[in-house]
Amino acid sequence: MPELIEPTVELRDSFLESSREWGDEHQDGAGLWEADDLTTAEGFADWVERLRQQSDSVEITPDRVPATYWWIVEDGNYLGAITLRHALNEKLAAGGGHIGYGVRPSARGRGLATWALGQVLDRARARGMDRVMVSCDDDNVASARTIERNGGVLQDVGETWLGLTRRYWIEL
Repeated sequence: MPELIEPTVELRDSFLESSREWGDEHQDGAGLWEADDLTTAEGFADWVERLRQQSDSVEITPDRVPATYWWIVEDGNYLGAITLRHALNEKLAAGGGHIGYGVRPSARGRGLATWALGQVLDRARARGMDRVMVSCDDDNVASARTIERNGGVLQDVGETWLGLTRRYWIEL
């Protein structure tokens, strides 16, 4: 049975296995920044700590918003990540939205993204949010289905900083 947990250094090996599966592709929802160095145990620990602190307490750059990160884990294996951004800035309103998620390639097709999004919608509701925006690439049929299965209503499809993007709203 999968669960959502806070990022932890204990799953470094499993996370790095997942990174190899993703290859050069960006790991949606993981909170990786270009400056993050996960090649060393210290760099990985620094990244995990930044993710934990980014909720409401840490000072972040003006182009970022407070966010809570969870890892999708099953039987001690990292399967993916999901992020709840507590607010939208101009960039996130254009594309990206309140919630970002990604499932490692070997764990796809099991409904994990749909399950994790449902879990995070409950957490957004508990934070007092009344609706959230979630987006995906226009050609990402699996992600569009995930969002729609969780009540997403398509607002539009348009060019954003992410490319051709589908933007959905989910009422909580």
